[in-house]
Amino acid sequence: MPSQKPRVRRVPVAMPEGATSGQPWYRSLHFSGFSLLMLAIIVLFVVVLAPSLRTLVQQQDQITDMQRQVAAQKADVAQKKHDVARWDDPAYIEAQARDRLLYVYPGEESYLVMGSEAGASATPAPRTESGTPVSSTVQTPDVDWVRSMLSSVLESGLSDETDDELERRGDTGAGSGSDTDRGTDSGSSSE
Repeated sequence: MPSQKPRVRRVPVAMPEGATSGQPWYRSLHFSGFSLLMLAIIVLFVVVLAPSLRTLVQQQDQITDMQRQVAAQKADVAQKKHDVARWDDPAYIEAQARDRLLYVYPGEESYLVMGSEAGASATPAPRTESGTPVSSTVQTPDVDWVRSMLSSVLESGLSDETDDELERRGDTGAGSGSDTDRGTDSGSSSE
């Protein structure tokens, strides 16, 4: 007689209301061998084809750029052919010789007016954003900025005044520091 396995009976158990199972949601997912094999094939497919697809997209961009360049060059060639065809016309050659080289037929008199273009195309003087005209001459400032900066650095480094006194003197304006800008000594008065 064949050995009999004991039958296991499965009974569904309902969870009480409001109670949660201690397992996260991803624990309820079950993968079969076939689904894992298909997932591995898809990942392999992406890994193998991704560089090829990137290369394909780059080549398509290059082809589009080259087609634009070819179209521009064809238009340039067509324009040059049109220019060459115009030079086959004797009337065009005559007009170019008169305009560019100032040629005239024997017996004709040619007059060349000088300076008429400068008066007609005189541009107004440039202006700043506030509307004042920009000077065409170089101006020299009244203050020697190098001496002013050096005296300011030396005065701040060698001064016996406290921070509060220096701040108050800075708040009163530039009147007290203007003597040092000119290079004269304002005196070393200690209060």
